[in-house]
Amino acid sequence: MKVAYRNNKDFWSGIMFVVLGCAAMIGARNYPFGSTLRMGPGYLPTLLGGILTVFGIYIGLRGLRRSDTMKGGWSWRALLILPLAMVLFGVLMEYAGFVPALMAVIIASAMATPESRWKEVLLISIGLTALCSVVFIWGLGLTFPLIKGF
Repeated sequence: MKVAYRNNKDFWSGIMFVVLGCAAMIGARNYPFGSTLRMGPGYLPTLLGGILTVFGIYIGLRGLRRSDTMKGGWSWRALLILPLAMVLFGVLMEYAGFVPALMAVIIASAMATPESRWKEVLLISIGLTALCSVVFIWGLGLTFPLIKGF
């Protein structure tokens, strides 16, 4: 049985999880680990990194037994628009505030696919912005201005 590694989606997903899990554990190695009762700052990243690594190994091995292939190609439109939307969010957070920045990033991200419908995008952006405002600004007490100047 020959396994096609190049387009095996489970294999590459497993590799991604293993790399992210190992990176989390390596990044946390200089922090004190602590114990289960007295967790240090390195406890959670190390634990979650280990779980992610084991999960990635499982998915990667499962991918070697199956031959599910990736379909389709790269979306150049999404590869261009999504990073620009993140930059737009950062710039608008500085100059316009939380609400305009979040609305703009949601609408700009929706432009990454031609399948989005503007009425749905507008409703989702309003609802998500309201929810995020409640959670992050009032719930967590972050000091972002909702709208700059108000």
